[in-house]
Amino acid sequence: MGIFSLTQELAIDLGTANTLIIHNGKVVVDEPSIVALDVHTGRLIAVGEQAQKMHERTNPNIKTIRPLKNGVIADFNATELMLRGWIKKVKTSGSLFAPSLRMVICIPSGSTNVEIRAVRDSAEHAGGREVFMIYEPMAAALGAGMDVEAPEGHMVIDIGGGTSEIACISLGGIVCSESINVAGDVFTTDIQNYVRQQHSIRIGERTAEAIKHAIGAAISDLEEEPEDFEVTAPNMLTSLPQLVKLSYSEVAHALENSLSKLDDALMKVLGSMPPELYTDIVKNGIYLTGGGALIKGLNVRLQKKTGIPVYIADDPLRAIVRGTGIALKNINRFSFLMK
Repeated sequence: MGIFSLTQELAIDLGTANTLIIHNGKVVVDEPSIVALDVHTGRLIAVGEQAQKMHERTNPNIKTIRPLKNGVIADFNATELMLRGWIKKVKTSGSLFAPSLRMVICIPSGSTNVEIRAVRDSAEHAGGREVFMIYEPMAAALGAGMDVEAPEGHMVIDIGGGTSEIACISLGGIVCSESINVAGDVFTTDIQNYVRQQHSIRIGERTAEAIKHAIGAAISDLEEEPEDFEVTAPNMLTSLPQLVKLSYSEVAHALENSLSKLDDALMKVLGSMPPELYTDIVKNGIYLTGGGALIKGLNVRLQKKTGIPVYIADDPLRAIVRGTGIALKNINRFSFLMK
């Protein structure tokens, strides 16, 4: 898009944990879904990475808000401010005219009409003239390189920050799916609770995230074992600093209950799909996308559970926004896009 273009196109993965935006075929935003606001005026102080640095470190005059919970908008105003902040960064400067914006935004497959309306309203208030929606599993499948319009079954598990989406896709539609609120945020809370209960220390959300990224595991017998993670935090009884070394097997134990729910949801979808599609899934395998796909050994765990090959998509963190970008380029072709 040059400076004389009257329409700019954005593909947006509006995630609970991170938001990614593609413009002109390039990822121009890949930042945490968080804003920092002035408590008294509601003015936007920072968005994304800058706001994340302030999280859990603010004074009484500043508050940080993660406006999306469980994959849907929890704070309409903060979401609109967040989108406006990023769109302002993306817009081409120097244009004589304010370009109209065409957007494709992905949403959880379990979204209600009210939740879909909230996303659309936020996008329109942030400057979107044409706003299309695509369900996350469909975007994930496109981003993983699947031919979603083929008369053949494909299966994808997208584990984001707020929800995990499990879906079987065929002929441009979702045949059967399950959306559960067990995903990255729950895993982070699991780690916080485990450390508090087993080691009697308090850690914040950011430290728990760092532990998850470094040694998060779905099984306790990895072939390549990561080094223990050292964390210094206040003892809950004495308030004195305490050094604790955490192993990946401890984290696997901490995540076990939540991962069992993911196992059950996957088996439920497999049990509900037509036999012919099940045969296709056994042949094609199951693909993992989203940040949760990077939990060590998760593909091995799910493969043992199902007996079906489980693969991690290329660059799983960006699979959804890649798929949303593909949908943006094929707005007139894909019938599953919602306007």
